[in-house]
Amino acid sequence: MLIILFASCNNGGADTAALQTRIDSLQKQLAGSYRPGLGEFMAGIQLHHEKLWFAGQAQNWKLADFEIHEIMEALDDIKVYASDRPEVKSLPMIMAPVDSMNNAIAKKDPVLFKSAYMLLTNTCNNCHRATQHEFNVIKTPTVPPVSDQEFELK
Repeated sequence: MLIILFASCNNGGADTAALQTRIDSLQKQLAGSYRPGLGEFMAGIQLHHEKLWFAGQAQNWKLADFEIHEIMEALDDIKVYASDRPEVKSLPMIMAPVDSMNNAIAKKDPVLFKSAYMLLTNTCNNCHRATQHEFNVIKTPTVPPVSDQEFELK
């Protein structure tokens, strides 16, 4: 009986070494995997910001709700994937304008929507200034960002 116990303990060392080798290999693969940068997230937010405007102007409230939630999702992803960037510390400033936008969309109020959109846009620019990205100025779009999407409800 003692021999079986000793043999199983002896095998455990080999299994542990094999597991550690596998863990090391997986950690190396993970370290080399693609991780989106802050710029990729911001480009996505910019596209959704533009689409949000045209959805609100068309009073397509379902689409506007979708777009603001896409922005919120990207902001959450920034906290996960770009947490090492100093700019991330400024992200909380955007939450009140996002809440205002959600409120305007929920009320389906075009006047409130426009005001919330301006607040959101100005806060984006304030954040850019606070993080030394003042050269990146966001404005209300004049042309839809994509030509293959219908913003007007039919």
